[in-house]
Amino acid sequence: MANILIVDENQGIRELIEEMFLNDGHDVKVTGETTRAIELFRTKTFDVVITDLKIPKINGIEFLKIIKDQKSDTTVIIVTDDASEETAINAMKEGAYDYVRKENAIKELKKVVYSALTKKRLIENNYSEDKTDSEEMEKYSFCGIIGTKREMLKTFSTIKKLSDIPINILILGESGTGKELVARAIHDNSSRSQKPFIVLNCRSIPDDLLESELFGYVKGAFTGANSEKQGYFDIANGGTIFLDEVANYSVALQTQLSRVIQEQTFQRMGGTEKIHVDVRIISSSKNNLEDMIKQGQFRDDLYYRLNVMPIVIPPLRERREDIPLLVSSFIKKYSKMFGKQPMNISSYSLELLMNYDFPGNVRELENIIQRSVALESSNIILPEKLTHGVSTLATEITDHGIDLNTELDKIEKVFIEKALLKTKGSKKKAAELLNITFDSLRHRIDKFDIQ
Repeated sequence: MANILIVDENQGIRELIEEMFLNDGHDVKVTGETTRAIELFRTKTFDVVITDLKIPKINGIEFLKIIKDQKSDTTVIIVTDDASEETAINAMKEGAYDYVRKENAIKELKKVVYSALTKKRLIENNYSEDKTDSEEMEKYSFCGIIGTKREMLKTFSTIKKLSDIPINILILGESGTGKELVARAIHDNSSRSQKPFIVLNCRSIPDDLLESELFGYVKGAFTGANSEKQGYFDIANGGTIFLDEVANYSVALQTQLSRVIQEQTFQRMGGTEKIHVDVRIISSSKNNLEDMIKQGQFRDDLYYRLNVMPIVIPPLRERREDIPLLVSSFIKKYSKMFGKQPMNISSYSLELLMNYDFPGNVRELENIIQRSVALESSNIILPEKLTHGVSTLATEITDHGIDLNTELDKIEKVFIEKALLKTKGSKKKAAELLNITFDSLRHRIDKFDIQ
């Protein structure tokens, strides 16, 4: 049981909130006046104070300061008409735990209060299937991969089943979905886990060095080859090679890889000796390889040798229910990394994240949380600290008004950047996606200084 104080001049709202928490067995006091609230606070210890920002005689910020001065560990939750009001943001900076919009107060308030009480260890969190964040994380995470959706839980099961079966696996999914994490999980759960796990990303290696990097070379193979050198396949012997984004490999390299996978042997550059190798092959692609085969861009024999067992990772927009757990995990990770106390995220910030499509998937979400934790000076991540496309539509019209042209420019820039990302930098294709002329797009790119 917790002691809760509710301060709101609207009697109807006071009674609704009071009834909700009385029914759960809590001790609840209510008032519509700040002077009475201060009297109650001085005579009784409250675990949680729920207050409207717009209350008579003393404004909500001053009331918050009085509470924090008297008892700094009291949890204060703000109820406001406009979640983006400057005063609500200031309340967070003054130490409020979170805020909820009045229109969603009844729906959201219980969740926020129970989250706060759970962190204070006053009650067991029965509001969310009797699971704490740690228990939820343990249940829905596997080798650093977090997922609650059925498809993700099925992927966890598939990883466990296939780890020690000696077949090649092709991991499919958009950029940022965690394909390398899945590959590492397969390796770490296999009998090869004590052997090397080698990641080959051909985009980081110049084409003229790929063969020597993969297969090594003998002394005298070319000018400057003064001694024999092992390649990735030598180093990975007994372990796993992860061929990242195989769609980017040249046809010549595809031919060599297909032969090595089939024969389990290779020759060093400049050499004649066939070297046997025991390597498990895991590969990944964000592209549709079957379409690339039809277009003559990918060898069908390599495709069938790699795709013995496919694993498909869904994009984050198709598993939005995973976002709260991912956010919690990343906040803990980066709070620790930056030497900060563990933070919370405001309900409105989380709502923005839940409604965002994440073209960069989990990687983009992690980057957003990393930046937010680094930039935030209070104990809670606010909408203003969310970056890029997430916070573009977070701006509300305040009493002071907004600069409409500036806000429209922000939105326009985000969509142009998304189009260029989707078309891999092709301005012509991006203009077609946006249904504008090439010249118009070029003008906007210059205007917004898009790199």
